[in-house]
Amino acid sequence: MTQLEAAKQLNPTEEMRKVAKDENIEIQDLMRQIAEGKVVIPKNKNRNFENVMAIGKMMRTKINANIGTSGDCPTYEREMEKLQVAIDAGADSVMDLSTGGDLEKIRGMILENSSVMVGAVPIYAVAARLAEKDIPTNKMDGEELLKSIEKQCEQGVDYITVHCGVTKESVARMDRSNRICGIVSRGGSILADWIRKNGKENPLFEYYDDLLEIAYKYDVTLSLGDGFRPGAIADATDRGQIDELIILGELAERAKERNVQTMIEGPGHVPLNQIQANMILQKRLCNDAPFYILGPLPTDIAPGYDHITSAIGGAIAGAAGADFLCYVTPAEHLCLPDMDDVREGVIASKIAAHIADIAKGYPGAIDKDIQMSIYRKNLDWEGMFSMAIDPVRAREKYQKNNDVNSCTMCGKLCAVKIDKK
Repeated sequence: MTQLEAAKQLNPTEEMRKVAKDENIEIQDLMRQIAEGKVVIPKNKNRNFENVMAIGKMMRTKINANIGTSGDCPTYEREMEKLQVAIDAGADSVMDLSTGGDLEKIRGMILENSSVMVGAVPIYAVAARLAEKDIPTNKMDGEELLKSIEKQCEQGVDYITVHCGVTKESVARMDRSNRICGIVSRGGSILADWIRKNGKENPLFEYYDDLLEIAYKYDVTLSLGDGFRPGAIADATDRGQIDELIILGELAERAKERNVQTMIEGPGHVPLNQIQANMILQKRLCNDAPFYILGPLPTDIAPGYDHITSAIGGAIAGAAGADFLCYVTPAEHLCLPDMDDVREGVIASKIAAHIADIAKGYPGAIDKDIQMSIYRKNLDWEGMFSMAIDPVRAREKYQKNNDVNSCTMCGKLCAVKIDKK
């Protein structure tokens, strides 16, 4: 029985009880949201981990950190270090996006060592295997893809990104568009190329019922991927993106009927004035299914600082209804992130998620901000550090002070001290 199936039968699971306690919500309310497809609890039947969490309506905004090897850098130990850095910095989830080395090995290591939910993009394993043999990805076999998906689900992955909305019709429509950046999703580009070269339908769409059987068997949450997400703000909210979103909403309903949990992946690059509209569209077209977004990035010209760009977009998107933020690091668009990049990305995303939760009116979200203000009024530095999202960085900056009773910016002209007098 899946989490969704149990919720429909009003049969609370151990995971639901934990989530209800953590989120301070009545178990009956939680089950109703899950049964309606508005909340998911990503947890594979074959895996046990400490920090089981829910994503969706009435839940705290969650964040994900992407890690994984590449063909140019297949170092397992380095990814294990990134995993720990991400978790220590406060990530609620990690995704294994590995494309180099022994992918089953690195996936197993992440699953074994992660105390949070783990996601993956199964098509990467098939594409990487073909690349090793210098075989173009358009030679991919649809049956092999489904077998790889089942193998990864059996291994214990909690949720998988599957680009089921990339169809023959939507690819043709995309090819007629005047996009600047075209298709920027790796999975989306692989499947679109496969469709063009083979003249066949996307196997993830054609055999969607088979995919649902696999997901149901292991209670793996399907993260319906945005293969046509905009990679430039000038391409945002176009026909290709919205056409795919409509398809994903329909597929999410089919999954709910089969007792399979789903969430919808959302846009990457979106100008500030379109972010709220994108959130409203997704919630409307996908019946309030949990929304998992990359960024969004409201400008294209900040390489090296895209974690900041993403935090700006993520805060606005979260406040408008996004449920799950995928972090962006300073290395985005430039290189494979290192440990510092991972930490910076997680912290920036945590800030965005917290800002969003305050705006949503999530119970207790503002409490730490109020306590921080009290500590500031009292010049209680240890108290301030205890409330900080990144207490390590806060303490490091403070220790540069010469006057231990105030910050060096104000010194003897400290506004708090003057006000107290």
